[in-house]
Amino acid sequence: MLADAAWQLTHDPLTGLLNRTGLRTVHTTIALGQPQPIIVMLIDLDQFKEVNDTHGHDAGDNLLTQIADRLAQLAHTYGGTVARLSGDEFAAILPVRDHSISRLADLLTTVIAAPAEVHVDSGPVTVTVTASVGVAIVASTDPMEDVALHHADTAMYHAKHQGGDQHNLYTPGMTMPGREHRRGPRPRDLRRDQGGSGR
Repeated sequence: MLADAAWQLTHDPLTGLLNRTGLRTVHTTIALGQPQPIIVMLIDLDQFKEVNDTHGHDAGDNLLTQIADRLAQLAHTYGGTVARLSGDEFAAILPVRDHSISRLADLLTTVIAAPAEVHVDSGPVTVTVTASVGVAIVASTDPMEDVALHHADTAMYHAKHQGGDQHNLYTPGMTMPGREHRRGPRPRDLRRDQGGSGR
């Protein structure tokens, strides 16, 4: 029972991926080791709301689990980990090593954009979504929320602002683009605005 409770605290019940708490735990473990650069990616699906609106939430959940499996396999291949933060937003932490960061991000957008078969009342339906991906290279000792995810979030919104289905690398001094593409404030933004830490 204790093991089950611990799993539930650190994992997303729908996809089985780590949740935000689980990702923070992984990051803390990395930060306690040898200081090193790491890749942090924030992934936001571009047309997920349309899938939900057209085919229903069960189909949307089905799609999320398939995309989660694809992301988990890719992250595992490259020595990293992936989490579902909320809704249709995912994050990944990967070691830099000798990986081509651009190639990694291209692979990630490609696996997400592959067609997926979801089940609706009338039978199976093939749907396709793309993703906007923000990429940040940070020190493993940098704070998770206020540096790593913040930088990746900023880069992700540049990718979304430019039409989606692409990745954008955070560069020093980059700021948020116009926010007309937001579907509303993120939970972490609301908590920060209310005086919380965003955690």
